[in-house]
Amino acid sequence: MAFVIFGRMNRRLRNAVALSLIPQIIVVKLLARAPESVERFYSLGFYPAISLFLRTLLGWLPFSVGDILYTALVVLLVRHLFLKGKEIFRKPLPFLRDIIMVLSIAYFCFHLLWGLNYYREPLSKTLSLRDTNTQLELELFTEKLVRRTNEAQFSLTADSSLAVRVPYSQKQLRAMTIEGYAALERIYPQFAYDRPSLKNSLFSTALTYMGYGGYLNPFTNEAQVNGLLPNFRYPVVCGHEAGHQIGYSAENETNFIGYLVTIQNSDPYFKYAGYAYALGYCLYEIKRRDEAAFDRLSAQLNTGVKKNYQEMADFWLAHENPAEPIFKEIFNTFLKANNQSKGILSYNSVVSLLVSYHEKHPL
Repeated sequence: MAFVIFGRMNRRLRNAVALSLIPQIIVVKLLARAPESVERFYSLGFYPAISLFLRTLLGWLPFSVGDILYTALVVLLVRHLFLKGKEIFRKPLPFLRDIIMVLSIAYFCFHLLWGLNYYREPLSKTLSLRDTNTQLELELFTEKLVRRTNEAQFSLTADSSLAVRVPYSQKQLRAMTIEGYAALERIYPQFAYDRPSLKNSLFSTALTYMGYGGYLNPFTNEAQVNGLLPNFRYPVVCGHEAGHQIGYSAENETNFIGYLVTIQNSDPYFKYAGYAYALGYCLYEIKRRDEAAFDRLSAQLNTGVKKNYQEMADFWLAHENPAEPIFKEIFNTFLKANNQSKGILSYNSVVSLLVSYHEKHPL
């Protein structure tokens, strides 16, 4: 589509648009050094208005407009290569210039519509939370979280050996996520989520084989959730992707927001999903630091909780494939290029936010 639309542009304009990619990158790098300004003028200024507009425009549609646009772009690109392949082979430089031109436009739209949120103030600063923790603090918090997760599991099953089965449809879970945001907004107004645009992705099968639970389309501002996920994990992923939608880009921060939204829900299945989600990250971090402490804490888990964790492990194991590490590395590189130095490992940084938050708000 892009090549068809921009094919009518004259040569000078194409060259100018392609070359504009360089100053755009410079401007973004400069903005990265001014998080206070990005927070004030973009994340709390321009972005909420454009985000609300896009959610109002597209949120009522039951399908993903962004996924359809992506599909159309791929189809038209393949068609263009098929029809113009010989010409491109003979004259590759104009085609390369057009590729850079399209990337330049995409780069501009990405940052204008969502991407500058990568350079806003850290959530730990705006919520006055420490972003570090000691091993002792982590273990003490995890012990409390183990107890709370076990209690939530037993209250739902009346049997510590049974896995929890969430009885709601995904449509109901998405609606209940929005209720959770309304509850969280009463505590933290900055997490207001009006005019939701939360949908299952049309690419759920592809996302599963790529190892992803969901994603935000930065061009249409639709929060996409992998519709194949087990219901045990689905609520927190909904909260996570909606967190991206309201302007938080860092993965550890949207993990934290997804947790808060889920446990703020009055529904006990949501609370269990939230506690188990946070506990998984804490146990992973403890295992990385101290294998013996991990063994001690994991031994305290109800068998039913372990079965729910095994359910998730089996789900991802069933879809492992040789291409998944490639997609993960691409995403890892993308995150590092967008102010998340730890890449995919930044997801795990949610642990410090959890420990710090619950120092102020005990479990």
